[in-house]
Amino acid sequence: MTTQDEFSAPPRRFTDRSADTRAAILTAARARFAADGYEKTTIRAVAAEAGIDASMVMRYYGNKANLFQASATVALPLTGQITAGPIDLAQLAAALAHAFVERWEKEDNKVERMVLRTAMTHPEAVAQVQQIFDEQIRPSILASLGDDPDAELRAAMIMSQTLGVILSRYLFCLAPIASADPAVLERAIRDVVLLHLTRPM
Repeated sequence: MTTQDEFSAPPRRFTDRSADTRAAILTAARARFAADGYEKTTIRAVAAEAGIDASMVMRYYGNKANLFQASATVALPLTGQITAGPIDLAQLAAALAHAFVERWEKEDNKVERMVLRTAMTHPEAVAQVQQIFDEQIRPSILASLGDDPDAELRAAMIMSQTLGVILSRYLFCLAPIASADPAVLERAIRDVVLLHLTRPM
């Protein structure tokens, strides 16, 4: 027997009248995915959290995978800072480190936290992390590296560095990095990013 959560319907085309409903669904989805994880979150649970019928969630998003993708979409403010013109590698490292620490220290990152926690157990979230990196971080790094044959690997190493800090400080709260001064943390990230940008590979 097919359940409502298993059924897949084509996502509905959005109108202005649906904006409030969609916002309520996405808020509820983020709360449920963060609290319950991807596997345990159901369309019915999201609908209950939003105070609507489950059929409304299905009408707008079609299935749980589509709902997760929509709720896990983020726009990183660092993109504009880094792509605002020609920049040398030292400036790029400083800009990346500053934007990264500023974003995470403000705690305005509930969606990012939800995505990364979910990525530990589910491939949909891993794909979302990859997409965020590919579309919002990687292009600036590659543009600054020009025809460097190791540009892709350098960008990937920078991603690994920042993900490590996020997990250690902001998700797992591991000592002593969890209590490090943000200014010290920013300088350390800047120096490591610059190393990945410049050292022989």
